[in-house]
Amino acid sequence: MDLFLHYLSMPYLFDGVGYTLLITVLGLLGGLAMGVVLAAMQLSRFRGLAVIARGYSIIFRGTPLILQMVFCYNALPLIGIKLSAISAASLALALNEAPFIAEILRANVIGVERGQVSAGQALGMTPSAIMRRIIAPQAIRSMVPALGNEAVSALKNSSLASVVAVQELTLRSTQLASATFDFFSIFFASGLMYLVLTGAIAIIQILVEMLLDLDRPPPREQLRRALRALLPGRPEPSRADGSAVVPQGAGEVDRKAVADPLPPAAPKAAAVTPADREARARRLAGNGFAVEVKGVRKIYGSQTVLDGIDLSVRAGEVVALLGPSGSGKSTLLRCINRLEGWEGGTIRVGGQSLGSDEDGRPRSPRGVAQMRASVGVGMVFQQFNLFGHLTARENIAGPLRWVQGLSRFDSHRQADELLERVGLSHRVGALPRHLSGGQQQRVAIARAVAPGPSVLLLDEPTSALDPELVGEVLEVIRRLAVEEGLAMIISTHQLRFAGEVADRIVFLSGGRIVEEGPAQQMLRAPSHPLTVRFLSSMNAE
Repeated sequence: MDLFLHYLSMPYLFDGVGYTLLITVLGLLGGLAMGVVLAAMQLSRFRGLAVIARGYSIIFRGTPLILQMVFCYNALPLIGIKLSAISAASLALALNEAPFIAEILRANVIGVERGQVSAGQALGMTPSAIMRRIIAPQAIRSMVPALGNEAVSALKNSSLASVVAVQELTLRSTQLASATFDFFSIFFASGLMYLVLTGAIAIIQILVEMLLDLDRPPPREQLRRALRALLPGRPEPSRADGSAVVPQGAGEVDRKAVADPLPPAAPKAAAVTPADREARARRLAGNGFAVEVKGVRKIYGSQTVLDGIDLSVRAGEVVALLGPSGSGKSTLLRCINRLEGWEGGTIRVGGQSLGSDEDGRPRSPRGVAQMRASVGVGMVFQQFNLFGHLTARENIAGPLRWVQGLSRFDSHRQADELLERVGLSHRVGALPRHLSGGQQQRVAIARAVAPGPSVLLLDEPTSALDPELVGEVLEVIRRLAVEEGLAMIISTHQLRFAGEVADRIVFLSGGRIVEEGPAQQMLRAPSHPLTVRFLSSMNAE
């Protein structure tokens, strides 16, 4: 034991620890920098860059690190690049770590739900803003464990630097043991030193994970829980009304336990008469076109999804798209918002083409994003597509700052007002995963209308909801149609809702518009056999 403690405190071995840490840190920093570049190349739209990055990964993941160190130290001088032993070992470790780190980065970037990327695009965010604000924050949280594991691996692999005579911990332990023949005590001491170093990495990883944990209670709540644990008899703090204080977003909320009704609506007017509808139709006829779709064709592989679609929507008009699954409703909406390209025809929103300039030249992804923001096209998706790392308030306020340029105070004020309008003022600090499906869709609708769009696209906004939650979302949309006066295109299977809210119904089948007309006429007396069959099947359900 005395010899073990003696070796454990020897400066000779501690110097080796210093060299080990130096090589590990330099190797990891270099590997991280190169890994970011390699990951970006593989995620690039340019196939050539992806091929080069993949080739690099195959070479450096497929050859032993010890050979790479020998190459850097002995072969590079042959072409005029002479490195010290430490520099050669650090370079080799960086070259070796880069492809592994690149795969960690790439896997977590593509692991972020693509729906969130589409939502960012629909809000007018540029590709760089989507990467910084949406993808990177979520990817970083999920890649911390893998990067921590890679750091431990790099620390242990640094022992191979002994092959180029770097006096790191393993080499010094070997030299000391060869001189004293006390192999057990010396290597036991060096093993313990390695364990301390890797343990420190594990502690750093745990601390980083705690700091990035979105469900971690705020400091005041942590203190409150600590005091309650120390003083079990301490009563729970309460509000003035006697109810217990529950932190915002502190877990899943029972739908039956917490009611979140919509704010009272204005008194209902008398039932809409045919004369009222005719008067509204005459008013709309005097408005300009908000959306113009002419001869649009969209093909996926060998399948034609949209086959010569012609559709015009006037400012303030509400159009409902009906049709069986696969008829092209969602694809049409995504084309209008330029989330999808198409093979033929034109689409203009507010008199502007989102995908090309006045000369017909295609816009860059950044240019398309800027056009979406300037023209004003909002979109609500089937699967909500809320940003998972942001609270309900920040899902609305964030894009207002990043795209519209609002201040933090103004964006939060506007977000709070919208959440109050959709009956969620008590859930401003909740994360999406702590909200019910209906609550998530209401936040998504508030986010879509926050920038004040001129056109709102809704893609089956209730299809992912439980039946008991459909009504609350439809009521929010109904109010928007009445209060905001937006041009709205709604893909839906809710026939009653379409009849109440829509001015016009468009029926699609096989990628074509089969029939269209005033909503009540289409629902009561459709003329095309396909429309009749579809409405009959929907009414029978």
